[in-house]
Amino acid sequence: MSMLSQEQSFFFVGVAGSGMSAIAEYLAGKGFSISGSDRKFSSADGDALRAQLEMTGVKVFPQDGSGIQKNLSAIVVSSAIEESNPDIKRALELGIPRMHRSEMLAKISESVKTICVSGTSGKSSVTGMIWHILHEAGLSPSILSGAALVSLEKQGRIGNSFTGSGEWLVAEADESDGTLVRYSPEIGVILNIGKDHKEIAELQEIFATFSNNITAKNKTLIVNEADELANAFSVNHLDDFGLEAKAGVQGMDFKPEGYSIAFRVRHQGELVSCKLPLPGHHNMMNALAAIAVALKVGVSLRQCADALSSFAGIHRRHQILGTFHGVTVVDDFAHNPAKIAASIRAAQDFTKGRVLAYFQPHGFGPTRFLRNDLVQAISEALRSQDAAFLSEIYYAGGTVSRDISSADLVRDLLAKNVAAHYSAERLECGHRMVQFAKPGDTILVMGARDPSLSDFAQKIAEELAK
Repeated sequence: MSMLSQEQSFFFVGVAGSGMSAIAEYLAGKGFSISGSDRKFSSADGDALRAQLEMTGVKVFPQDGSGIQKNLSAIVVSSAIEESNPDIKRALELGIPRMHRSEMLAKISESVKTICVSGTSGKSSVTGMIWHILHEAGLSPSILSGAALVSLEKQGRIGNSFTGSGEWLVAEADESDGTLVRYSPEIGVILNIGKDHKEIAELQEIFATFSNNITAKNKTLIVNEADELANAFSVNHLDDFGLEAKAGVQGMDFKPEGYSIAFRVRHQGELVSCKLPLPGHHNMMNALAAIAVALKVGVSLRQCADALSSFAGIHRRHQILGTFHGVTVVDDFAHNPAKIAASIRAAQDFTKGRVLAYFQPHGFGPTRFLRNDLVQAISEALRSQDAAFLSEIYYAGGTVSRDISSADLVRDLLAKNVAAHYSAERLECGHRMVQFAKPGDTILVMGARDPSLSDFAQKIAEELAK
């Protein structure tokens, strides 16, 4: 399919998914005829999602093939959509072309100045920070993110997409399904490369192609000098960020201040102080990446620092729900070893007492693949006074072999002298944490993929508040 034109119409199968809804909303905002379906619309909480999509101009249909019309230019699918889906079958009958979500994003990026943020950890946070800085600078950027910005959620939006009138689009680019190789943006970012969905060697090949796509066209590639694997793709040290990035964007003097952090940033002889209303050393690194991009766009270092001071954060990215009878509750998306370690350490920075780290692994295959790495990350991050709580692995369906349990991870942690607790039922695990917690402690809820985890964190807060 050639370049996109507004005469085209697209149907998104699984439109309520985080990556799918963002692109659908963006295209609808640009004047395209966009429709879609999702199984979530038949659930109790589907009405709100439907209303949010319809508010942006996306037409919503049941996932029964009824929304697939002959005049569609293409249907858009993600890697999660199965061939047995009624919409897929109907499109096949009518001979309607099929596009992967990443193909659509690649086509969008060809038509506007695009900033693609990649890496195995921190993508959503950095994507949001870049958009916020450019927005505050008056550039009216657009955004396509894998997670919602809290500031956009407060406007009644889903929050993972915004269609601006400016020339820049900030997009989160995914390496987990290998589709990162399709992008060649104006500015590309590699935050880090760590074991997550794939082995390191396979990830390196994917990021190498992404890097080559950018450098072959003499575009800008920004890398994290503190991450050995990401830094291997550095073209010149003017386009890096980190603690030792003498020529690029350098961070220093990190200091936790309650739920916020303070630090200083140096670039080309200029030094400014920053305060970010988010916890954790990793968020200073995320901010440095965002600043490095914004400087390339033409925003001043002072403007970057001022903008970050009002950044409201990302949904389920170390989102603090409040303190209840002295116990703080945090809801976080952390699910791979690096993210879990960073989240635990961020909580330790502001916690006077203990960190009670809850983790729900997702998927039997991913848990089996990451078992040793997860155990190592949790055991190294937790202090002697802290504790880990795990409930059973989140199972989204399918025929996968269920030959591993969260109980296996707890046994591994106990062997490393970690205070670890297992409860098969999640609510029972939550109740045990509430009973275990004392004033000054923090309960940190971690896990991905399961949309009900936020409700679980909220239930813990409600039980503590009684």
